[in-house]
Amino acid sequence: MTEKTAVRGRKTWSSPRARALAAGCLVPVGAVGWWADRDGGLLWVARLFHHPLLFGVLAAGLLTAALIGAVRNLVVRVLAGAAFGLVLLMAFPFFLFALFELPREASDTAAPGRDDRSLVIVEGSAMIDPLWWVYVDEGRGPLTRRWQVGHFNGDAAENALAEASWEGPDRVRLVTGYAEDGTERVHLIDLDPGTGRPSRTVERG
Repeated sequence: MTEKTAVRGRKTWSSPRARALAAGCLVPVGAVGWWADRDGGLLWVARLFHHPLLFGVLAAGLLTAALIGAVRNLVVRVLAGAAFGLVLLMAFPFFLFALFELPREASDTAAPGRDDRSLVIVEGSAMIDPLWWVYVDEGRGPLTRRWQVGHFNGDAAENALAEASWEGPDRVRLVTGYAEDGTERVHLIDLDPGTGRPSRTVERG
C-alpha cells in the first residue's frame, strides 16, 4: 500500500459517512447485548455487549462528529458540540454510580453431581439498600446460559437474602428473613433437569 493510498484510507474513515455508519453499527451490537441479557441468554455475549449507557454515549459522539464534519455552518457545529457536551454531563453521574455501585459475584457453587450447573450469588447496592441476585448458570464455556432464580432488596430485614444453597442438582433453596412467628421464610425452586430453567423467580423488596 502506498503512502497516498494510506492517507486516502484515513480520510475515508474520518469522513462523516463513515462515522455515521460506525454509530449505526452500535445499534445492532447493543441489540445483541440486550437480547443476550434476557433470562436464559448466553452469558459471555451479555457481558461483552450489554452496556447500553456506554454504547449510547459512543453512538451520540460518533453522530455528533459526523454532523460537525458534514455541516459547514459554524453555528450548527457549535450547537452540535454543545448538545453532545450536555449528554456527557448528564451521563457522568450514571457512570460514577455504575463504577462505585458495580455488583460483584459473591459465590459460585456447583450443583451436586454436576459440573455444568452452578448457583451464583451477585451482591450490589442501591444507595444504602443491599441487593442480591441469585442465578443458575447452565452449560460450559461459551454455551453457558444464565437463569435468574431470585432478586432481593434488603430495604427491610424480612426481604434480605439469608441463604442460597442446593437441595439436589435440580432444586434451589432460598431463605429470606423471618416470618412473624420467628421461622425462616424458605423458598424452594425446581429447575428443569435439561435446561436448568427455574420453575419460578422469587422477588422480595
